[in-house]
Amino acid sequence: MSQPIRLGMVGGGEGAFIGAIHRIAARMDGQFRLVAGTLSSDPARAEASARALGVERSYADFRRMAAEEAARPDGIDAVAIVTPNHLHAAVAVAFLDAGIHVICDKPVAATQDQAWQIAEAVARSRARFFLTHNYCAHPMVREARAIVAEGGIGTLRLVQAEFLQGWLSEDVRSKQADWRTDPAQAGAGALGDIGTHAWQLAAFVTGQVPDSISADLSSIVPGRRVDDDARVALRYASGAKGGLWCSQVAVGEEGGLSLRVFGTDASLEWRLDDSERLVMTTADGVAHVLTRARDRSGSFRTPPGHPEGYLEAFANLYTDIAAVIRGDDTHLDRIPGLSDGLSGMAFIAAAQESAAQDGAWIRVQP
Repeated sequence: MSQPIRLGMVGGGEGAFIGAIHRIAARMDGQFRLVAGTLSSDPARAEASARALGVERSYADFRRMAAEEAARPDGIDAVAIVTPNHLHAAVAVAFLDAGIHVICDKPVAATQDQAWQIAEAVARSRARFFLTHNYCAHPMVREARAIVAEGGIGTLRLVQAEFLQGWLSEDVRSKQADWRTDPAQAGAGALGDIGTHAWQLAAFVTGQVPDSISADLSSIVPGRRVDDDARVALRYASGAKGGLWCSQVAVGEEGGLSLRVFGTDASLEWRLDDSERLVMTTADGVAHVLTRARDRSGSFRTPPGHPEGYLEAFANLYTDIAAVIRGDDTHLDRIPGLSDGLSGMAFIAAAQESAAQDGAWIRVQP
C-alpha cells in the first residue's frame, strides 16, 4: 500500500468531541497519519493536546500552519477542520490557498457569505474540498441510493426526513452546548447542526433537492437565541412533496435520524438506530428487509451480522477521500463536497426567511 497521506487538523484538542471522531476515522483503514495541528486557539492547550496525541508539529495559529506546511517537503497533504462553524471559512480558505486539500466538518460554514468565501477559494485552488456528512456513507444508505437511481421505487412521490435529539431540552451549559447555541459561532441552531444532515441525506438518496420550502422555526427553551426545533415542508420541481423535522428538544430522543422515501412502485425506510437494515416495501405490501449482505458499495469491513455503524461510516468517507487525493475519482460522486455545503446553507437561509414570513413558501437558491 502507498504511504499514508500526511494529515493536519485544526481544532479538535482537549475536550473536543468531533475531532476525536475524525482522528479515529482517518486512521481506521491506515490511509492517513496525523502529523501536524493547530488543535486549539489557546497555544498552551494546543501544545498539550499535540503531545498527548503524539502529533509531531504543533502550531499556535492556523495561518502559520498552512504557510509552513505548504513550504515543507514533508508537509501535510490534507487538513481536517473540526472547529465551531464560524471558523470554517477562514481556515478552509487559508489551506486551499496554500494548495492543501480540505476535509471540513459540517455545516460548511455559519453563514451563506462565509460559504461563498470557501467556494471562491475552491475555484482558484488546485486542492480539493470535502465535507463530512457522514451518515450518507452508511452501507445501507448507499444501497438505498442505488435502488432509487436504478428505478427500484418508481417515480418519487413523497420524502420524510427526521433528526431528533433531546440533549438541549433544557438550558444546558457545556463546551459543546455553549457554541452550538451561540448564533455568532453556530449560525443556525438545530437547523444547521442536524437539519443539514437530514437535508443532505434526503438529497443523497433521492437524487433530488427541493426547490422551495415552507418553515416553522422555534426557540422553545426560554432565552435561547437560535432555533431548537424546525418543521419544514418541501416541494420538488418533479412534483414530489416532503417534510423535514429536526429538533434538539425532543425529550427521550438521542439520535433519531430517519429517512422514508415513497415512489409509485415501492418505499424505502432507513433509521440510524437500526442502520444495518434497509426496509423496502413494494406496492403489494410485502416488506423486504435488506442487510449488508445486499450492499453493493463495498462499504463494510466486517461480515454481515457483525455490527458496524457511526465510526465506520466516517471512515468510509475518509477512505474514499484518500482515493481521490491519490488520483482515483471512481467514487467521487458519493463523497459530499462544496455543492452539498452550499445546498445546506441555502436550505438554512430559505428556512429562516420563510419562518420570518410566517411560513411563506421560499425558493431555495444555492
